[in-house]
Amino acid sequence: MSNIRRAIYPGTFDPVTVGHLDIMKRACKMFDKVVVAVAISASKNPMFTPEQRIEMLEAATKDLPNIKIIGFDNLLVDLSDKLDANVIIRGLRAVSDFEYEIQMGYANSSLKKELETIFLMPSLEYSYVSSSVVRSILPFDGKVDHLLHPNVLKMIKEYRK
Repeated sequence: MSNIRRAIYPGTFDPVTVGHLDIMKRACKMFDKVVVAVAISASKNPMFTPEQRIEMLEAATKDLPNIKIIGFDNLLVDLSDKLDANVIIRGLRAVSDFEYEIQMGYANSSLKKELETIFLMPSLEYSYVSSSVVRSILPFDGKVDHLLHPNVLKMIKEYRK
């Protein structure tokens, strides 16, 4: 086992928002390597393909040298073994997020005792931002530039042509 402090930040990131990026930037200060793991999540019927979501994340995080973007479609505990990472990062915006996330954290811990889940709240200005809010605005060509990294906004415009 190496001395590098690695964490996994899993999610659908459909699309990645400024709230996600806030969590990533703060996680980068806490860990040597943060692996952003894009869940394929076909059952969630994502708006963007896994490849597009990975591409958007790469464009939005290119100034964060200790971020690595990957896709995954297996159990998070198996991914943590593969990556030699025993910390999962999850963002919490509201109490409703906590109920789901604590259940998932306990489930993961039941599968791998040494797997820790840490919860980060987004900065206050991003507390209302979510991918689902962005997805609900996009079909109406509403203003989302304050919710997305400029590179991501540009890519979404290209994808939607």
